[in-house]
Amino acid sequence: MSKNAQNNKKAAKTAISPTRAEDYAQWYQQVVRASDMAELSGVRGCMVIKAWGYGAWELMQRELDRRFRETGHENYYFPLFIPLSYFQREADHVAGFAKEMAIVTHHRLTIKDGVLVPDGELEEPLAIRPTSETVIGESMSKWVQSYRDLPILLNQWANVVRWEMRPRILLRTAEFLWQEGHTAHETYEEAMKETRLMLDVYGKFAEEHLAVPVIKGEKIAQERFPGAVNTFCIEAMMQDGRALQAGTSHYLGQNFAKACNIQFQSRQGNLEYVHTTSWGASTRLLGAIVMTHADDDGMRMPPRIASHQIIIVPILRDDTQSGEVMAYCESLRAELAACSYGDQPIRVKLDARDIAGGDKRWDWIKKGAPIILEVGPRDIQGGQVCVMRRDKMSAGKRFMARSEFVQTAANELEEVQQTLFNEALALREARSVNDIHDWAAFEAYFKKDADNSFVSGQGFVRAKWCGEADSLAKLDPLGVTVRCVPFDQSGTTGVCVLTGKPATQDVIFARAY
Repeated sequence: MSKNAQNNKKAAKTAISPTRAEDYAQWYQQVVRASDMAELSGVRGCMVIKAWGYGAWELMQRELDRRFRETGHENYYFPLFIPLSYFQREADHVAGFAKEMAIVTHHRLTIKDGVLVPDGELEEPLAIRPTSETVIGESMSKWVQSYRDLPILLNQWANVVRWEMRPRILLRTAEFLWQEGHTAHETYEEAMKETRLMLDVYGKFAEEHLAVPVIKGEKIAQERFPGAVNTFCIEAMMQDGRALQAGTSHYLGQNFAKACNIQFQSRQGNLEYVHTTSWGASTRLLGAIVMTHADDDGMRMPPRIASHQIIIVPILRDDTQSGEVMAYCESLRAELAACSYGDQPIRVKLDARDIAGGDKRWDWIKKGAPIILEVGPRDIQGGQVCVMRRDKMSAGKRFMARSEFVQTAANELEEVQQTLFNEALALREARSVNDIHDWAAFEAYFKKDADNSFVSGQGFVRAKWCGEADSLAKLDPLGVTVRCVPFDQSGTTGVCVLTGKPATQDVIFARAY
């Protein structure tokens, strides 16, 4: 190998191997591990969410909870265990979860010949909560007698269990954390208004806090939440061009009200069933921000959900200087913590671990800390800080006067937040096509390699679909689904990309997680 080739190989070395281009699936796993966000547990399909990942989840939870309360919702908590008979009331609903439900049948263990065996069979099996429509509906049926008892606007922060056959850390796990909103209304109009309102809450949250651009739309009938009349969603594009459903909001009609007997006396004195909704988002959003923002050196955390937005790394050459450097860093930490970003104090951490400064720096690069400051003896003498922005690694380090950085720290963080959003939006725009009008072109776009694996570089196809359910079977060999019917319809007449028949409806086609 020539010297130039050796230098190029060295320059191309990244913290994450393989890179996105080499093996996207493995790259994702390595970023999650290197960023110390989460790891697999000893239970198949379950995970341990570590401090850096859980801190982001807590900030997501705090912001979503604030938005929920602003729209009139209150937090409740319902049992983890749900009698199987509750699910049997709503056949369409249970059919959608039947293959993923974990069931408890015994309530104790007995030792026989030194072996633990289940004992104490339950009179009725209990499902471990896959979702809570049925158990919450049971409670609502007791709470609602009159139109005066409506609306009921509640939310629950909880864990759920869905026995995933092909788990993937943060994205699809047997147990995960989420929130699930459930509401009951007097009329269809009120319930539909609620359903659309909560979708807007999710959309704004994803874009403003996660820096993830989304497309809002409605699921086609074949992709609806089990038992729902309408399912609305926000769809995001990951860096490999695949879609990720980042939040859903469902109008459940009167289906669950009838199954759970949630009736009320109307203003006219008639006995009627309520209209219900449900909506939710989960820890798969942590996977979404990894696949949206991470690069080949690790995670890049949006500042608004970063546990630590600014990291101060002391550079200590010898013990004689450590006291002065640490004192300077501590005063800098306090000064920055007294500043605000948005409506919160800047979250700043002084990394005082007894390890080399370079190792600390790379640790925080892989975690994706938005801004890393290095401070050594020369910086103290010059009254400056060495600044590295995680969104602009290629720009390297720059030096700023300490006072100037403190004054502009909030602006720097907002620039990082906006840069991440702009990059994600640019990627989505670059990998979205709307000029495919027939099946041959569609099939060619979503082609496979000779080894039957999907070609990278694909994305979202916006095209016409006539609505014929049978035509969707053509998508199965390609691994493509209709992600949504976007709200921003063109209103034009064209040709269905699957059947060649006249069509007016625009849909988004993509492969998805």
